[in-house]
Amino acid sequence: MTMQDWFLTAAERANPASELPVWTTGNLAEPLIHGAAYFDRLVSEVEALEAGDHLFFTDWRGDPDQRMRPDGPTVTQLFAQAAQRGVVVKGLIWRSHLDALSYSEAENRDLSEAICAAGGEVLLDQRVRRGGSHHQKLVVLRHPDAPERDIAFAGGIDLCHSRRDDADHAGDRQAVAMSPRYGPHPPWHDVQLAVRGPVVGALDTTFRERWTDPMPLDSENPLAYLRDRLRGADLTPDPLPDQPADPPPCGPHRIQVLRTYPAVRPRYSFAPDGERTVARGYTKAVRRARKLIYLEDQYLWSSEVAELFAQALREHPELHLVAVVPRHPDVDGRLALPPNMVGREQALSLCQRAAPDRVHVFDVENHEGTPVYVHAKVCVIDDVWSSVGSDNLNRRSWTHDSELSCAVLDDTRDDRAPADPAGLGDGARVFARDLRLRLWREHLDRDPDGAEDHDLLDPETAVKAITGAAEALQRWHDGGRVGPRPPGRLRPHHPERLSWRTRVWALPAYRLVYDPDGRPLRARRAGTW
Repeated sequence: MTMQDWFLTAAERANPASELPVWTTGNLAEPLIHGAAYFDRLVSEVEALEAGDHLFFTDWRGDPDQRMRPDGPTVTQLFAQAAQRGVVVKGLIWRSHLDALSYSEAENRDLSEAICAAGGEVLLDQRVRRGGSHHQKLVVLRHPDAPERDIAFAGGIDLCHSRRDDADHAGDRQAVAMSPRYGPHPPWHDVQLAVRGPVVGALDTTFRERWTDPMPLDSENPLAYLRDRLRGADLTPDPLPDQPADPPPCGPHRIQVLRTYPAVRPRYSFAPDGERTVARGYTKAVRRARKLIYLEDQYLWSSEVAELFAQALREHPELHLVAVVPRHPDVDGRLALPPNMVGREQALSLCQRAAPDRVHVFDVENHEGTPVYVHAKVCVIDDVWSSVGSDNLNRRSWTHDSELSCAVLDDTRDDRAPADPAGLGDGARVFARDLRLRLWREHLDRDPDGAEDHDLLDPETAVKAITGAAEALQRWHDGGRVGPRPPGRLRPHHPERLSWRTRVWALPAYRLVYDPDGRPLRARRAGTW
């Protein structure tokens, strides 16, 4: 196996304006499954920062009062106290839409103002395509005098309400408003990566490119600009300290940072034609899949994305697609719900037509039967290539919003049989296989230490195990929940078929508003990413 078999080359990245490395070697990546694990680790790392260290972060939403541990600190307390100790605290949060539209403009502004008052600098960033958002979730912690301690966190978990859940899935006591079908404290499934090594420098570069971009912060929103001027808001990023050298190598993981930036006017200085390495990275990896693609995704919609998986299924008759998605959209209502449903129905139908017996889609519930909202964005292919990020499997994430993902290839082979599940000579790799197994053990109520992995290693028996467990749980529900509850938390997912009258208006709304296209016109016409 060569890196070029799975990772994008410099030419395939197609963004020479960026200083981001093609990929980095010598890293150590650790998946933090669930917000409680991530928040706890983040508190420990931030509280260890000293004067002169760096704390840089980007986010889609930040709730200033979100508790990072049951007894605190809150997000504001954690970052503000770091600034008061002399840590260089800089942040970029999406300006967001109005709270009345179920967004978080007020919360993001409050977080910005609280940290700025403590000596940090957190800016509201609206440098997006019209109708788009900054969706990256990134924290970079640098120690200029001790680079071996550098660490970064990237993935799907925002610094906000509802995210602090754990494997029991009782939900975060500080909850966001969602569809009532998830209850008052919606259970939440999510994944973040903690990474060390030279990749921290690459993620630092990602932050710095956005911070130093000369485009005005309110380029698309003159009313917001006027409000900010009247409030005396900071609209000009201060200079950053010099970027430290990359941390030393510390592990066996090669990591490729993948991003989405749309084509906008004025152009991003670091991505004049946008960047679509998330889409390109997935496309390259999926085309090499032979036995098993495992996905966890919040949306899994868009016919363009689904066609990539459908084509792989048609070309490789032993390939299975296993996906875990939310049972219900996070929104409800006669106008908001149908566009959220129609895209997934369309995408899953396309995949299932390509391989009716090899597409397996599930949703999750806790042991009380409450559905779990799947917010994770994870992909594992043939236990070799894996990705954890902020990007969903839809056109918006692949072309229109800003996104950030880390694809991981482990130099360490996994000698458990089958040692080469795809048969291409790549061999199973420890990181990818362990990530899939950790997630499946939880979903199937298997021993978390791996004592019951006997049928989960080989893709063929693994698919039988996961489908069998989901079908058994569904039969128990269908039979009136008589007798002991079968082990496992997955049930087969069956998207609701909308009436043709609803589809007439929901499909255009979905394509134009919920899943827009941020590619340059020539790429749209060519059908390429």
